[in-house]
Amino acid sequence: MAPPTPKQVVTIDLTKKPWEQKFPLHNRWHPHIPPVAEVKVGELFRVEMSDWTGGVIKDDDSALDIKSIDLSAVHYLSGPIRVVGEDGIAAKPGDLLVVEILNLGPLPGDEWGYTATFDRENGGGFLTDHFPCATKAIWYFEGIYAYSPHIPGVRFPGLTHPGVIGTAPSMELLDIWNKRERDLEENGLQNLKLCEVLHSRPLANLPTPKGCRLGKIEDGTPEWEKIAREAARTIPGRENGGNCDIKNLSRGSKIYLPVFVDGANLSTGDMHFSQGDGEVSFCGAIEMSGFLELKCELIRGGMKEYLTPMGPTPLHVNPIFEIGPVEPRFSEWLVFEGISVDESGRQHYLDASVAYKRAVLNAIDYLSKFGYSKEQVYLLLSCCPCEGRISGIVDSPNACATLAIPTAIFDQDIRPKNNKVPVGPRIVRKPDVLKCTYDGNLPVTRNPSAST
Repeated sequence: MAPPTPKQVVTIDLTKKPWEQKFPLHNRWHPHIPPVAEVKVGELFRVEMSDWTGGVIKDDDSALDIKSIDLSAVHYLSGPIRVVGEDGIAAKPGDLLVVEILNLGPLPGDEWGYTATFDRENGGGFLTDHFPCATKAIWYFEGIYAYSPHIPGVRFPGLTHPGVIGTAPSMELLDIWNKRERDLEENGLQNLKLCEVLHSRPLANLPTPKGCRLGKIEDGTPEWEKIAREAARTIPGRENGGNCDIKNLSRGSKIYLPVFVDGANLSTGDMHFSQGDGEVSFCGAIEMSGFLELKCELIRGGMKEYLTPMGPTPLHVNPIFEIGPVEPRFSEWLVFEGISVDESGRQHYLDASVAYKRAVLNAIDYLSKFGYSKEQVYLLLSCCPCEGRISGIVDSPNACATLAIPTAIFDQDIRPKNNKVPVGPRIVRKPDVLKCTYDGNLPVTRNPSAST
């Protein structure tokens, strides 16, 4: 007998706000956010999701929605979903929740997405000191392929995946998160030299009632007020999984998530049609609404059996991910190297972040020789199927990071040749990305040796 059609456990009405949905969305992590649905292990089920902003970003000819976005209200997640065993007993703290991705894609009738950079003083990004303006590119989908009118001459297959998938933290784990991230936010600028090279701020997004949505808990109630002051933002990945942005978690993947509360309380969202390693522009994948078809299993007591804590408590663990068998095939790549030397020429010690920043900047400057604006290339490297690697981490003083770009995504040969790079109006790729002005007064980093 054929398996049943996946059970629909969360639906999305794209005409409604996140809090107006039949299954209200949430944008925080907290153990007391109530589940909106329940599934049994082995059961096939379907979860629909809005894009991570809850529909704020539009398919239009302006980047003002990116510039003015309220980032206190992201990510909007579907769930939580309570998971029980075949015997009806809920997942327990210490179990491993195995989530298999069977199918996924954009919501029917909403086959478009966007890639963007935030204004430096409202979100920023990996290279925000070089690119302080809010920008946006719209992408349209043709089956497995994406193309953008704002980055002409590029077309590639997407490796679609959820950016966020995770379980609810326990109160003990939530307290650990909030304590360490508050210490970073309050003391990091004085203590961390890397803050002189990477300029995204704040250093950590601390709990705040502003923009907080807690699913079925009604805004403004005493319960909401208490939880909103404790609940963790969804911006970083943590011990529960969360916003890991692993582009290879597509069809056929399995995620082994630690369970910290009864029922596990699985949540997911932030669907990406495609993403480059690092998602460097921050709003950097091809963001979209979408769906997942999933199946769960439970490994009772699996945390102790398979996950070794790397920290002072048994809660300091991380998920394991099993990559699926379906992904685009490319045979030719152009690879850019970066080392632990910043734009001022200052040496850093085995710093992979500085090295990866250099690799990305090298790729942007190179590809801008082929008719693209640097803003176009920055957005492209954030969302196309490029591969980032830490190639060396032991050869003092330089870490070596690489960024590999599949050459087949371009409609021209981008490899170096004996003849000079073509110039002139014919090769300029227009139109450019949608762009706002930067109205702040923070200094812009410029490489004195880069091409203009």
